[in-house]
Amino acid sequence: MAIVLEQLIEPKRVCSYLPDRRAQLEMRIQVEVTATELEAMLERGWRRFGPVYFRPACQTCESCVSLRIPVDTFLPTKSQRRALKGTLRLRRTVGLPRVDDEHMRLYRRWHAERERSRGWEPSPLDAERYAFDFAFPHPAVREVSYRDPGDQRLVAVGICDETEAALSAAYFYWDPACAPSSLGVGHVVMLIADAKKAGCKHVYLGYRVLECASLAYKARYEPHELLAGRPQADELPNWR
Repeated sequence: MAIVLEQLIEPKRVCSYLPDRRAQLEMRIQVEVTATELEAMLERGWRRFGPVYFRPACQTCESCVSLRIPVDTFLPTKSQRRALKGTLRLRRTVGLPRVDDEHMRLYRRWHAERERSRGWEPSPLDAERYAFDFAFPHPAVREVSYRDPGDQRLVAVGICDETEAALSAAYFYWDPACAPSSLGVGHVVMLIADAKKAGCKHVYLGYRVLECASLAYKARYEPHELLAGRPQADELPNWR
């Protein structure tokens, strides 16, 4: 059973997605969270990095909307099928997250490219923080790694959670120099296939923000469902 160490609503700050707005997160730091408990939180719009669970708590903005894909009705577009084809040439492995020099070098190359191309702030993420955010012990956490079958070079890494009824895509980064085109798209399509094979009902993609280029893409996976509001633990979530 989950042990809540701290619960708070952070002070207002500049929004990470829409810099002209102010944002707040409702946050919980908790440990011993079971996969079933995580699933109930996903259904109510929560996300997780390590032991930190969060969801928007903005009073005047509802641009961040939780989005999930029903795996039984998902229909990939032509471009998504093309991205999947490119992804299939890589060697894909699913296991527990790893923290080593190879992963850190890849993360830093990817983030540096995001800083140049999208104006992201530099990332202070070191190996200790990476382990805290992406490899914190949890019964649901998984790493999906992609390697070049020729030289075995690490090309991309996805961090996700797996519960009895769902997969939740948490993070994805790749080598900007050698990753196949639209590898992130292929990764999501493969997660949907994984979920269907495992008998899961949904794949959670986090928050869709139409005004933010880094998050608007989530709406292209159809059909999808959107969460209404921010239901509490004793309220039934309304996905539509």
